[in-house]
Amino acid sequence: MKTDLQLKHDVEAELEWEPAVTASRIGVEVRDGVVTLAGHLASLAEKMAAEQATRRVGGVRALVVELEVRLPGEDVRTDEDIAHIARSVLRWTAGLSEDAVQVQVEHGHVVLRGTVEWPWQSQTAVRAIAQLRGVADVTDHIDIRNTMAPEKISKDILEAMRRHADREARHIQVTVNEGTVRLSGKVHSVAERSVARGAAWAAPGVRAVVDDLIVE
Repeated sequence: MKTDLQLKHDVEAELEWEPAVTASRIGVEVRDGVVTLAGHLASLAEKMAAEQATRRVGGVRALVVELEVRLPGEDVRTDEDIAHIARSVLRWTAGLSEDAVQVQVEHGHVVLRGTVEWPWQSQTAVRAIAQLRGVADVTDHIDIRNTMAPEKISKDILEAMRRHADREARHIQVTVNEGTVRLSGKVHSVAERSVARGAAWAAPGVRAVVDDLIVE
Protein backbone atom coordinates (compact mmCIF):
# COMPACT_ATOMS: atom_id res chain seq x y z
CA MET A 1 0.00 0.00 0.00
CA LYS A 2 1.26 3.47 -0.87
CA THR A 3 2.21 5.96 1.80
CA ASP A 4 0.55 9.38 1.69
CA LEU A 5 3.83 10.85 0.44
CA GLN A 6 4.03 8.32 -2.41
CA LEU A 7 0.41 8.94 -3.31
CA LYS A 8 0.96 12.72 -3.33
CA HIS A 9 3.89 12.28 -5.69
CA ASP A 10 1.86 10.03 -8.02
CA VAL A 11 -1.09 12.43 -8.14
CA GLU A 12 1.20 15.38 -8.89
CA ALA A 13 2.90 13.38 -11.63
CA GLU A 14 -0.45 12.40 -13.17
CA LEU A 15 -1.59 16.03 -13.15
CA GLU A 16 1.65 17.01 -14.89
CA TRP A 17 1.03 14.26 -17.43
CA GLU A 18 -2.54 15.39 -18.20
CA PRO A 19 -2.30 17.89 -21.11
CA ALA A 20 -5.66 19.52 -20.29
CA VAL A 21 -4.43 20.60 -16.84
CA THR A 22 -1.99 23.30 -15.70
CA ALA A 23 -0.57 21.37 -12.76
CA SER A 24 1.31 24.37 -11.34
CA ARG A 25 -2.04 25.91 -10.35
CA ILE A 26 -3.08 22.93 -8.24
CA GLY A 27 -1.99 22.11 -4.71
CA VAL A 28 -2.19 18.46 -3.64
CA GLU A 29 -2.57 17.26 -0.06
CA VAL A 30 -3.01 13.65 1.05
CA ARG A 31 -4.10 12.23 4.38
CA ASP A 32 -4.93 8.57 4.94
CA GLY A 33 -5.38 8.06 1.21
CA VAL A 34 -7.81 10.99 0.88
CA VAL A 35 -6.59 13.45 -1.75
CA THR A 36 -7.47 17.14 -1.60
CA LEU A 37 -7.03 19.35 -4.66
CA ALA A 38 -6.97 23.12 -4.14
CA GLY A 39 -6.24 26.08 -6.38
CA HIS A 40 -7.63 28.27 -9.16
CA LEU A 41 -8.17 27.03 -12.71
CA ALA A 42 -9.11 28.78 -15.94
CA SER A 43 -12.09 26.64 -16.95
CA LEU A 44 -14.60 24.09 -15.72
CA ALA A 45 -13.30 21.63 -18.31
CA GLU A 46 -9.82 21.88 -16.76
CA LYS A 47 -11.28 21.30 -13.29
CA MET A 48 -13.07 18.16 -14.49
CA ALA A 49 -9.89 16.93 -16.20
CA ALA A 50 -7.95 17.37 -12.93
CA GLU A 51 -10.56 15.37 -11.04
CA GLN A 52 -10.49 12.56 -13.61
CA ALA A 53 -6.69 12.47 -13.65
CA THR A 54 -6.58 12.16 -9.86
CA ARG A 55 -9.12 9.32 -9.85
CA ARG A 56 -6.92 7.39 -12.29
CA VAL A 57 -4.15 7.11 -9.70
CA GLY A 58 -4.05 3.85 -7.79
CA GLY A 59 -4.44 4.17 -4.03
CA VAL A 60 -6.77 7.18 -4.03
CA ARG A 61 -9.47 6.28 -1.52
CA ALA A 62 -11.45 9.51 -1.78
CA LEU A 63 -11.18 12.90 -3.47
CA VAL A 64 -11.94 16.32 -1.99
CA VAL A 65 -12.15 19.10 -4.59
CA GLU A 66 -11.51 22.67 -3.46
CA LEU A 67 -10.71 23.97 -6.93
CA GLU A 68 -12.18 27.31 -7.98
CA VAL A 69 -12.78 28.31 -11.59
CA ARG A 70 -11.61 31.84 -12.40
CA LEU A 71 -12.32 32.63 -16.02
CA PRO A 72 -9.75 34.74 -17.88
CA GLY A 73 -11.09 37.95 -19.34
CA GLU A 74 -11.27 36.66 -22.91
CA ASP A 75 -13.45 33.73 -21.81
CA VAL A 76 -16.05 35.74 -19.89
CA ARG A 77 -19.48 35.62 -21.53
CA THR A 78 -22.80 37.17 -20.61
CA ASP A 79 -25.37 34.87 -19.03
CA GLU A 80 -27.62 35.47 -22.05
CA ASP A 81 -24.87 34.30 -24.43
CA ILE A 82 -24.16 31.21 -22.33
CA ALA A 83 -27.85 30.30 -22.11
CA HIS A 84 -28.32 30.71 -25.86
CA ILE A 85 -25.26 28.60 -26.75
CA ALA A 86 -26.06 25.97 -24.10
CA ARG A 87 -29.59 25.49 -25.44
CA SER A 88 -28.21 25.11 -28.96
CA VAL A 89 -25.60 22.57 -27.83
CA LEU A 90 -28.17 20.48 -25.97
CA ARG A 91 -30.49 20.46 -28.99
CA TRP A 92 -27.62 19.14 -31.10
CA THR A 93 -26.42 16.57 -28.55
CA ALA A 94 -27.13 12.98 -29.56
CA GLY A 95 -29.37 11.05 -27.19
CA LEU A 96 -31.30 14.06 -25.87
CA SER A 97 -34.78 14.97 -27.05
CA GLU A 98 -35.43 18.51 -28.26
CA ASP A 99 -36.69 20.01 -24.99
CA ALA A 100 -35.66 17.40 -22.40
CA VAL A 101 -33.29 19.72 -20.51
CA GLN A 102 -33.83 23.37 -19.54
CA VAL A 103 -31.01 25.80 -18.85
CA GLN A 104 -30.71 28.50 -16.19
CA VAL A 105 -27.61 30.70 -15.98
CA GLU A 106 -26.52 33.12 -13.26
CA HIS A 107 -23.03 34.68 -13.24
CA GLY A 108 -21.65 31.86 -15.35
CA HIS A 109 -23.12 29.13 -13.16
CA VAL A 110 -25.40 26.84 -15.15
CA VAL A 111 -28.27 24.86 -13.63
CA LEU A 112 -29.76 22.04 -15.73
CA ARG A 113 -33.31 20.88 -15.07
CA GLY A 114 -35.69 18.52 -16.83
CA THR A 115 -36.44 14.83 -17.16
CA VAL A 116 -34.62 12.18 -19.18
CA GLU A 117 -35.05 8.44 -19.56
CA TRP A 118 -31.63 7.25 -18.39
CA PRO A 119 -28.70 8.46 -16.22
CA TRP A 120 -26.24 8.50 -19.12
CA GLN A 121 -28.34 11.20 -20.79
CA SER A 122 -27.97 13.45 -17.75
CA GLN A 123 -24.21 12.86 -17.73
CA THR A 124 -24.02 13.64 -21.45
CA ALA A 125 -25.80 16.96 -20.92
CA VAL A 126 -23.48 17.98 -18.07
CA ARG A 127 -20.34 17.10 -20.03
CA ALA A 128 -21.53 19.03 -23.10
CA ILE A 129 -22.20 22.22 -21.12
CA ALA A 130 -19.03 21.94 -19.03
CA GLN A 131 -16.90 22.28 -22.18
CA LEU A 132 -18.33 25.68 -23.11
CA ARG A 133 -16.31 28.84 -22.65
CA GLY A 134 -17.68 31.13 -19.98
CA VAL A 135 -19.19 28.33 -17.89
CA ALA A 136 -17.85 28.41 -14.33
CA ASP A 137 -19.93 25.59 -12.87
CA VAL A 138 -22.71 23.14 -13.77
CA THR A 139 -25.36 21.92 -11.33
CA ASP A 140 -27.32 18.84 -12.37
CA HIS A 141 -30.97 18.88 -11.26
CA ILE A 142 -32.13 16.57 -14.05
CA ASP A 143 -34.62 13.90 -12.99
CA ILE A 144 -34.37 10.32 -14.24
CA ARG A 145 -37.68 8.85 -15.37
CA ASN A 146 -36.79 5.16 -15.38
CA THR A 147 -36.30 3.64 -11.94
CA MET A 148 -35.71 0.02 -10.95
CA ALA A 149 -35.71 -2.09 -7.82
CA PRO A 150 -32.37 -1.94 -5.91
CA GLU A 151 -31.97 -5.72 -6.17
CA LYS A 152 -32.34 -5.58 -9.94
CA ILE A 153 -29.82 -2.73 -10.28
CA SER A 154 -27.27 -4.56 -8.11
CA LYS A 155 -27.72 -7.81 -10.07
CA ASP A 156 -27.32 -6.05 -13.44
CA ILE A 157 -24.14 -4.27 -12.31
CA LEU A 158 -22.51 -7.46 -11.01
CA GLU A 159 -23.36 -9.31 -14.21
CA ALA A 160 -21.83 -6.50 -16.29
CA MET A 161 -18.67 -6.60 -14.14
CA ARG A 162 -18.35 -10.34 -14.62
CA ARG A 163 -18.52 -9.92 -18.39
CA HIS A 164 -15.53 -7.56 -18.26
CA ALA A 165 -13.47 -8.76 -15.29
CA ASP A 166 -14.87 -11.87 -13.63
CA ARG A 167 -12.06 -12.12 -11.07
CA GLU A 168 -12.62 -8.61 -9.76
CA ALA A 169 -16.40 -8.93 -9.60
CA ARG A 170 -16.03 -11.61 -6.93
CA HIS A 171 -14.38 -9.10 -4.58
CA ILE A 172 -16.70 -6.13 -5.15
CA GLN A 173 -19.79 -5.39 -3.11
CA VAL A 174 -22.64 -3.38 -4.62
CA THR A 175 -25.29 -1.68 -2.51
CA VAL A 176 -28.12 0.46 -3.86
CA ASN A 177 -30.21 3.06 -2.05
CA GLU A 178 -32.71 5.25 -3.95
CA GLY A 179 -30.72 4.97 -7.16
CA THR A 180 -27.34 5.70 -5.55
CA VAL A 181 -24.86 2.86 -6.02
CA ARG A 182 -22.00 2.32 -3.59
CA LEU A 183 -19.06 0.19 -4.74
CA SER A 184 -16.80 -1.27 -2.06
CA GLY A 185 -14.09 -3.92 -1.91
CA LYS A 186 -10.70 -4.32 -3.55
CA VAL A 187 -9.46 -4.36 -7.14
CA HIS A 188 -5.99 -4.95 -8.52
CA SER A 189 -5.63 -2.03 -10.92
CA VAL A 190 -7.00 1.38 -11.87
CA ALA A 191 -8.32 -0.16 -15.11
CA GLU A 192 -10.39 -2.69 -13.17
CA ARG A 193 -11.70 0.10 -10.97
CA SER A 194 -12.77 1.99 -14.10
CA VAL A 195 -14.56 -1.11 -15.39
CA ALA A 196 -16.52 -1.33 -12.14
CA ARG A 197 -17.46 2.36 -12.21
CA GLY A 198 -18.45 2.17 -15.86
CA ALA A 199 -20.64 -0.87 -15.26
CA ALA A 200 -22.35 0.91 -12.37
CA TRP A 201 -23.05 4.08 -14.37
CA ALA A 202 -24.35 2.09 -17.35
CA ALA A 203 -26.98 0.23 -15.32
CA PRO A 204 -30.57 1.46 -15.83
CA GLY A 205 -31.98 3.29 -12.82
CA VAL A 206 -28.64 4.54 -11.45
CA ARG A 207 -28.65 8.20 -10.42
CA ALA A 208 -25.24 8.43 -8.69
CA VAL A 209 -22.19 6.25 -8.00
CA VAL A 210 -20.09 6.37 -4.83
CA ASP A 211 -16.71 4.72 -5.38
CA ASP A 212 -15.23 3.26 -2.19
CA LEU A 213 -13.08 0.74 -4.06
CA ILE A 214 -9.50 0.26 -2.95
CA VAL A 215 -6.78 -0.41 -5.55
CA GLU A 216 -4.25 -2.86 -4.14
